[in-house]
Amino acid sequence: QVQLAESGGGSVQAGGSLRLSCAASGISYSTYCMTWFRQVPEKEREGVAAINRDGGTTYADSVKGRFTISKDTAKNTLSLQMSSLKPEDTAMYYCAAGSWYGATCRFYRNDYDYWGQGTQVTVSS
Repeated sequence: QVQLAESGGGSVQAGGSLRLSCAASGISYSTYCMTWFRQVPEKEREGVAAINRDGGTTYADSVKGRFTISKDTAKNTLSLQMSSLKPEDTAMYYCAAGSWYGATCRFYRNDYDYWGQGTQVTVSS
């Protein structure tokens, strides 16, 4: 079974940077997409950034130019480098893995079969 564990969350000042990591185990060839989602109270979970098996990436408009998703195959980790952080980036961040196959991974929650427990990111003014 696939297991995902996020780390790296914390508090940071607006304009600062933070790197999130997701340790993955049990990933197979059929796991095509790995994606970061985030969620705040009273809002639906939203996709932030995704990377497919070939390294193709997708970003939400709200984070383009500020966030970078990457995958380290040797270490079996998924990362999200976040820069120029804004208070509206405050959320619980989750990593997810799914088998939906396409040129571009999608931000559809149902595409993802496995989820981590989340890591909190808080950005203050």
